[in-house]
This record gives sequence, structure tokens and C-alpha cells, in this order.
Amino acid sequence: MAATGASAVAAKPAKDALAELRLASEIRETVHRGQDDLLTAGLGLEGLRSANPPAFAVAESPGADELRRRAIWSNWRGIADLGAGGGIERVPGGLKSVPGREFQAFVRLPGSLDQTHRVLLQLPDDFDQRRRCIVVAPASGSRGVYGAIALAAPWAFAHRCAVAYTDKGAGTGWYDFLGTSGAGLDGRPSQDADAVEFADRIVDGRPVVGIKHLHSRGNPEAQWGVHVRQAAQFALQVLNAQRKGRGKAFSAENTRIIAVGLSNGGGAVLRAAEAEDGLLDAVLAAAPNVYPGEGGRALFDYATEAAIYLPCALAHSRYNGNAWARRGNDLLDASRLRCTALHQAGLLQAEGVPAQAAESYEKLRASGWSEAALDAAAASTALDLWRTIGAGYASAYARTGAYDMPCGFYYAVSDGSGQPRPATAAERAAWWSDSSGIPPGAGVALHQALAAGVDPQLGALRCLRGLLEGDTRDRLATTLQSAIRETHAALPRAELPLLLMHGLDDGLVPEAFSTAAYSAWLERNGRSHAYWRLANVQHFDSLLGVPGMGSRYLPLLPYAWRGMDALWANLQDGTPLPGSRTVQGRPRVGGGDGLEPLSAEQLDMP
Repeated sequence: MAATGASAVAAKPAKDALAELRLASEIRETVHRGQDDLLTAGLGLEGLRSANPPAFAVAESPGADELRRRAIWSNWRGIADLGAGGGIERVPGGLKSVPGREFQAFVRLPGSLDQTHRVLLQLPDDFDQRRRCIVVAPASGSRGVYGAIALAAPWAFAHRCAVAYTDKGAGTGWYDFLGTSGAGLDGRPSQDADAVEFADRIVDGRPVVGIKHLHSRGNPEAQWGVHVRQAAQFALQVLNAQRKGRGKAFSAENTRIIAVGLSNGGGAVLRAAEAEDGLLDAVLAAAPNVYPGEGGRALFDYATEAAIYLPCALAHSRYNGNAWARRGNDLLDASRLRCTALHQAGLLQAEGVPAQAAESYEKLRASGWSEAALDAAAASTALDLWRTIGAGYASAYARTGAYDMPCGFYYAVSDGSGQPRPATAAERAAWWSDSSGIPPGAGVALHQALAAGVDPQLGALRCLRGLLEGDTRDRLATTLQSAIRETHAALPRAELPLLLMHGLDDGLVPEAFSTAAYSAWLERNGRSHAYWRLANVQHFDSLLGVPGMGSRYLPLLPYAWRGMDALWANLQDGTPLPGSRTVQGRPRVGGGDGLEPLSAEQLDMP
């Protein structure tokens, strides 16, 4: 049921919104005008579409402005559909230059003495001082602090709002153990362990790379909601400092605060929605990775299941027309090897690859995967995302460091033969701007010690699955299982305007395991919300430029921007949210000259 206008405009309870904020650094202010704006760092649509990243003048020591420009380029390209006539054509206000300033700092969680997370406020020059508004946007996936710029910034700037970002305890401040180098506040490499966003003093001489999300030993996912709230609190603090005593102080009571998130960012805003103090005025969660208090499945559960069985399932004849499953003989050969290995391990009973592929597929269907999700999941399998998620999240949940990850995994730069080697200065310098938060990527690979047998990957994957299903006498399994329970969501604040949306074809965070279960749980507990189930939408807008994807799937971001419009109208004048529905958009069609431009009619926009 949609939130009503009356609930949306109700006064928020008084609260000292800064009570939980603990800065761990100075606040760094930078000015961005002319050819270096807030929205695209001066790149514009043409620059964002370029396959070549903005160049560094000196590869080994790029300037802070160069790193920022490249980080913004990377995050737009990692999230948005930038193709001609695609989702980018629906961007609110267009990609016009937005002059303004940025304020950035490291922040610690309450009670934390060590690791930090990064927060950033983008304050446009035309910020509306009378109709005060902050859009809080946690990064999607494990991305850095700009990881939600494509989702939040276009809409926010079109409405003269500020944007508060957080990396939510993840991010791209990787740590090079041999070089004892991390990412400083301005993104440049630094060897000062007290001035970087992530460092670890445990070094054993191997050329291993540390990842903040995975190796901070703090299970950041359990605190996603606090990260989001701290970003909002940081924004209020900065705005008050910029006020310089003029006008009424910014507070949660007189500033509209809307939290929006995609994927992991969507899960983060739903965790922030649990607080009863009224800091947030409205929440939008798109394709959220959320583990509801009742029902649903944890990401680690279905990711490790998919990592084991989906490669074999892709050998099924139903995937013969799937571009991701048939991208080359190597992938098909790997699928067949996985079927053979699963049979040898006693996990499949059927004889012969065709029957084994069918058995794998039916196992996944029986555990709740829809046909549409399994079709789209071929992309996640081809991109090795299931193994990536399983290995990385196991370390985060088990609270292990870079040198003692579960099941023999570790991260390092590879030499020509695939063996780990020390990172170069140029490679280290680009990690902060170029990576998506979890390797493989930006020159860093996922290595595994447990590699043997017909399928060298299967042993380590079964080890990961065993941690989830393992005996409670196993300390590592107990720690992991406990950490996953800590990620359970609680119910959102009653009467909070809340809009959920999820693609029915999502093959990375299947709708059935996350938003559908979360929405049903809210219904059972009388929590008002609207839920848009989006037909023909998968998880990655950035993949729609791959041949065959744009004519099969629709982008998600235009629906998110429309949802923000709906929340704004709800807050501004009490217009009820469009109710829960299945949105029946139809994909674009086209021939040799490309796909037709995306229209509102095709999107069946609510």
C-alpha cells in the first residue's frame, strides 16, 4: 500500500542529528566550476561515453583532480546505460554542467577505534536555501564514494538539492602491503597509515592487496544503516559550517532528507530506514540486496549456490541462444567440466553432461530461482561474479585479513604467468579511481590456493559453501554464520514514505530472495510502502551496450529517477505515491542502424 500524503508531511521528532558523527580527518573542501563540475567532472556525455579513461599526466603520481575526474568517469560507466537512445537520455535535467563545491572526510562508526569510511557532500552553487533538501546516496556494490553519482546526482541537482555520499565501509582505498601504501583523503597513494582510509600493519612479505570492505575485520554490512545516517549527519554539519551564522541552522527538522540506493546501496538505505528518530523523510531502494527479518535468502547463500551449480547449468540447451553462456568455446568447455566435477563429487547423480546440466538447472529452480533470473544470471557467471562475491564476503563475514582469507583465497597483481607479483607505482595510483571496490579489476586478481582436480575452482567453492552449512564447532563457520545473521534487516519506521523497485529479470540479486520477500514481510507487519516490480529489467544498466542486451532488457535508473519524482511530490504537497504494481515495459527494437530511442511509453512509467 502506498504511503499517504498525510504521513509524508508529518513533522519529524526533534533529534540532535549530529550525536553519532565522529570525524576521523579534516574536512577537505574543493571547488568545481567551469570545466570541472560536480555532475561529470567536465566530461559531459561525450566524455562519459568514451571507452578511454581520462588520462593521467604522470601515471605514477596523478593529481587529486585527475583521480577525481577518472573516479567519476568510472562510476558513471559502471552503473549507467550510456548508449545512444538509452537510459542516459532520460536523465533528469540533462547532463548540464553543475558548478559547486565538494566536502570530504573520513568518519568512524560509534565505538570503532580503527577503520574509517568515507563521506562526501556535493553542494551545488544554486542550492535552494529556502526549500532545503539533501539526497543521501550510499555507493552501490562495494564501490567508492562516487558509487551512486549516476543514481542520485542528476535528480538532486535538477531539484537544487545537495548530495551526501558514503562508501558505507567499502570503497576503493585498497592497501598495498609490500608498498605499505593506501589511499589518502584526496585519493592519492600515501604511506602514512594514520592518513589513509584503510591500512593494515600485519605484513608477511607476500605481495598481497588488502580490500577495506573485506579485510577491515568489522563486518561493515551489519552497519550499513549507520553509514547512511552518518552521511546525512555530515551533510548537516557542513551546511551549518557554510551558513556562517546566517539564517536558521540546518537540522533534521527543517531539511528534507531523502535516502536513495541501488543494489547494496539499496540495502543500506533500508537499514537506515529502521531508525525511529525521523532523520530520514523518505527512502527509495532499487534492486536492494536486503536480507529481511523473515523470509528471503542471504546473498552469501544464493551466491555460493550459484557459484557451484550455475556453470554446469549453462551447458543446458536452453542457454544455446544466450550470448553470455555461449560467448566462446572456453566458457562452454568450463561448463562441461563443472558438470563432470559435480558428478564425481557426488553432487549430481545424472550421467552425461546434458543430463547433469538439466539436473543443475532444476536444483536452482527448486531452491527458488526464477527462469528469468537464471537467464540473466548467465552474465554474472561469465563475469565470475559468484566466485568473487563468495570469496570476498566470506572474508568480511569471517572477519579475516588479507593474509588469512577463508578457503585459500587472496588478492594480488598477477604476472604474465598468473602468479602474484608486487604492484607498480602506476598500478597503485589508479586503484582508487579505477576499481569497483572488489577485485578482480584495476589490475588486481583473485587468487586461490585450493586449485586441483578436473575443475580447479570447485574445491574452494565447496569450502565456501561449507562455511555456511558448517558445524558450529568450526570457529570460522560460526563467525561467518553469526555475521550473516547480523545483516538481517529490521522493520522500517512506521509511516515512512518508502518506495521499493526491483527488476523481475535480476540475475545477481534475484527479486524473489530480496525485495519480494522484504515487501511481503512489510505487508504482514502493516508497514505501508509501494513496490514496483519491473518486467524486463535485470541488475546492470552498464551491460545494456553489450550486443543482445539492449534489445532484451530495459534500464533500471529511469525508474529510480521517476520514483524520486514520486517521493518528492509526496513530501512536497502530499501527493500519494503510485501504488504497488507490476510495470510492463517493453524492450527497444532496432536493426542495423541501432536500437530505437527509449521512450516513456516503452518504460510503462508509473
